[in-house]
Amino acid sequence: MLQIKDTLVSLDLAERYFCCDLEACHGACCIEGDAGAPITQQEFNILEEVAPIVSDDLTPAGRREIEEHGVGYHDPEGELVTTIVDGRDCAFCTYAPGGLCLCAIEKAYNEGRTTFRKPQSCYLYPVRLTRYPTFTAVNYHRWKICKPAEVLGRKLGMRLYQFLKQPLIDTFGQEWYDELALTCEEYLRQYPTD
Repeated sequence: MLQIKDTLVSLDLAERYFCCDLEACHGACCIEGDAGAPITQQEFNILEEVAPIVSDDLTPAGRREIEEHGVGYHDPEGELVTTIVDGRDCAFCTYAPGGLCLCAIEKAYNEGRTTFRKPQSCYLYPVRLTRYPTFTAVNYHRWKICKPAEVLGRKLGMRLYQFLKQPLIDTFGQEWYDELALTCEEYLRQYPTD
């Protein structure tokens, strides 16, 4: 683990190569799994405001699920998560030609229709945060559907902390990220992974 300010960061962020390859995975992280994306109560409230803005971009099933059950629910572990369709697809999915799954919220953000990009857990994925009273754990969530991202990351020489530069800056700040980058570089000099 690497200690950066009040966070403990998994060595995976330095050691693992990673760069999302949407052409290979088609956005599977938004359509696989048995629960929605983790969200905070504040994000739940924002999603309620954003839902009408993105409604036309959603699949008919996603739109219906949100209309009938709302933008989120508590999963079996009691965690607040986004609503899903048929026990798997995020209700906020939209599809591009060729079956590429995209986030309707991020699409609206990129088009200037909302100032909310997407839930933090989605923006930081495949990194997951676990908040404790005195520190935050920053861990890589390994999932077989992200294998193409690891392959592309290796091909490009891009480490996970580099791929997530902007989401990490937006979450923890520039100073935190600069310290992380320097620490990762020093760690990789001392303990090369290739």
